[in-house]
Amino acid sequence: MKNIVILISGGGSNMAAIVKTAQSQDWAGRHGARVAAVISNKADAKGLLFAREQGLDTQVLDHKAYASREAFDAALTACIDRYDVPGAPVLVVLAGFMRILTPGFVNHYAGRLLNIHPSLLPAFPGLHTHQRAIDAGCQVAGATVHQVTAELDHGPILAQAVVPILPGDSADALAARVLTQEHLIYPRAIAQLLQKNRQN
Repeated sequence: MKNIVILISGGGSNMAAIVKTAQSQDWAGRHGARVAAVISNKADAKGLLFAREQGLDTQVLDHKAYASREAFDAALTACIDRYDVPGAPVLVVLAGFMRILTPGFVNHYAGRLLNIHPSLLPAFPGLHTHQRAIDAGCQVAGATVHQVTAELDHGPILAQAVVPILPGDSADALAARVLTQEHLIYPRAIAQLLQKNRQN
């Protein structure tokens, strides 16, 4: 059974969507995979409560307790790797995990580290994506699921969803519409990757 570990920093709505989909679509039976744990760098992350209610392992690693980014990532790696299974290395899913990861961490999980970004990459990497799309006069925005590489918000694209930008849209209104699509495409992209890996 392949273990999936989800990293969060806040409410964890994408995490919750993934967990619910894994349950309703029987990923354990269909893909030989399960969400095993949720890890947060913030003890007050609301998503931890949902994860605990689902019976998932939860852990908190406060990045402020570590002297460097490298030290935090080393501790995080040790925490995640406890979920490795022989022949089925852990899949790491970033779901609102607000940390820039070191190249060493990214390389350690190359090919099995996923992220979702609230824009149609390669457009608008980084922060404030919705306001930037509105300011640029874009007619559409969206979200992208991608494999993580050392370059921020790059890496092979696994799925995208397009959302129209409406006249008079605010960044918050656009973000809310994009988020509903994130909850659909992130679990779908993970399931497709699991199926592909199992066939290989």
